[in-house]
Amino acid sequence: MSEPAAVARLTRELTAGLKPDDLTDFYRDLHRHPELSFQEHRTAARLAGRLRAAGFEVTEGVGRTGVVGVLANGDGPVVWLRGDMDALPVREATGLDHASCVDGVMHACGHDLHVTWLVGAAEALAAGRESWSGTLVVIGQPAEESGGGAAAMVADGVHVRFPRPDVLLGQHAAPGLAGFYPHTPGLILSASDDIDVVVHGRGGHGSRPETTVDPVVTGAYIVTRLQTVVSREVAAAESAVLTVGQFHAGTQANIIPAEARLALNLRTQDTHVRERILAAVRRTVAGECEAAGCPVPPEVTVRRGYPNTVNDAALDTEIAAVHRELFGAHTVFDFGPAMGSEDFSLLAPAGVPYDYWYVTTTPADVWDAAPGERLMDKLDNVPSNHSPLFSPDLSVLAPGTRTLVSAALSRLSG
Repeated sequence: MSEPAAVARLTRELTAGLKPDDLTDFYRDLHRHPELSFQEHRTAARLAGRLRAAGFEVTEGVGRTGVVGVLANGDGPVVWLRGDMDALPVREATGLDHASCVDGVMHACGHDLHVTWLVGAAEALAAGRESWSGTLVVIGQPAEESGGGAAAMVADGVHVRFPRPDVLLGQHAAPGLAGFYPHTPGLILSASDDIDVVVHGRGGHGSRPETTVDPVVTGAYIVTRLQTVVSREVAAAESAVLTVGQFHAGTQANIIPAEARLALNLRTQDTHVRERILAAVRRTVAGECEAAGCPVPPEVTVRRGYPNTVNDAALDTEIAAVHRELFGAHTVFDFGPAMGSEDFSLLAPAGVPYDYWYVTTTPADVWDAAPGERLMDKLDNVPSNHSPLFSPDLSVLAPGTRTLVSAALSRLSG
């Protein structure tokens, strides 16, 4: 089934019975009970229960806390739908009546929406299984935020224990006036690396700095110098972000510590740019430590996080056409590559095409009240993913379900 009009028509039929109140209650329950990476036991159990009730064969504990539901429905393609489940170590500040009940933990990135959409789509497709044939596999992935969830599921045999996909599909809640479905064929998300730096100094009394090698000062020079790496060593036409997110040193005001620890995050869209920046980081850290007379060379450890997410262009074009037919031509546009990162692509076996798109979720009143006239000005002034004020418009629950249903139907045999 590939004609957008036919897919859209069938999607409307299969989702006509969606129960908005049920989806809302399910979403609010997930939002009240957020769980951090690899701790998604309650969330996984709720997803698994709904899948079993819909007729899926369900396996729990895949990749520690992941869920896989399989609905075999005759001959045809195998379609994987993926949603991530984990929350963030963020203290919620929305004031909502369904705000997080877990202090310091919040669904600030929309993964509660993702699970709700997954449940709605799985139930609609299962109820309408006489309209399609093939195998539908629903993936509840743990630990996207920590970067290890998809890899853990792969290591636990998700590619060999379950029907091999012909296509992998997923979507993400995003800031932007609710009611739009951005698609990007090709590169859509950047690669991400974490870099740990240890500066070894010589500790001593704060009153006698001349007897020490102060790693705090050296670390401060490193932080400052690193700000020039992207601006002075990466071409203006290339994209990269280098952030120092942590700087830890010392225990007391009058003690010069023996070491300082820094944690960096690097986002790139090109492997050559990545290698250039990593070399610059190592050179900068080594140079500042040598200039300071550090007694031991610094440690620089690169931890590869997420690869680039590169949509299959033909597949994305196909699904974007279905979404245009379903929601209107004006609702789908190409936002271009973002500096955000995902481990979604790791769930696709080598050679299997995948597609990943956005569902915008900002309430209209919040969007209208945000300063700015241009799109990017508005986006800079509404609560974004990872904000303690992130609060999606619940009107997106049904449309976000339909995006998944229609994407799956575009490949399942009619």
